Amino acid sequence: MPENSKKMQNKRYLRDGRSPIPSKESTSRVMSANKGKNTKPELLLRKAMWSEGLRGYRLHWKKAPGRPDISFPKRKLAIFVNGCYWHRCPYCDLKLPKSNTEFWKMKFERNVQRDKEKVELLKKNGWNVIVIWECKIKKDILDVVYIVKKEWEKYGNKSN
Repeated sequence: MPENSKKMQNKRYLRDGRSPIPSKESTSRVMSANKGKNTKPELLLRKAMWSEGLRGYRLHWKKAPGRPDISFPKRKLAIFVNGCYWHRCPYCDLKLPKSNTEFWKMKFERNVQRDKEKVELLKKNGWNVIVIWECKIKKDILDVVYIVKKEWEKYGNKSN
């Protein structure tokens, strides 16, 4: 067995009390492996943007309200790359988990509310916001990059 697999099996999962304890160890392992930053859709989009010449962006920029996944500070353009499952994509018909349904329902509602608050706060501060869903990136990444590029060109350099 490879060394990394042994480490993963021996890894102790710390419980912080925010979520219910999964009944299976494998569920716990899968859930704890979910990332909040530099997810696969984010990496795909950034790579495609880079190849189209869209550069000079900041990642999870702390100075922007809501810390968008990608931001162009000079153009005041913020991009959120939302995972369909966690942010409850309006295009995908995702079901709630079968166990701990009430917890997950509340969690997803909080996520959606927090997303709305971030967008409103950015707009209030003069930012333009694009929300890109994971499913759109998987379906046609060139179309997504085209949308980003149009907005990028539209807003130019706001600091001038």
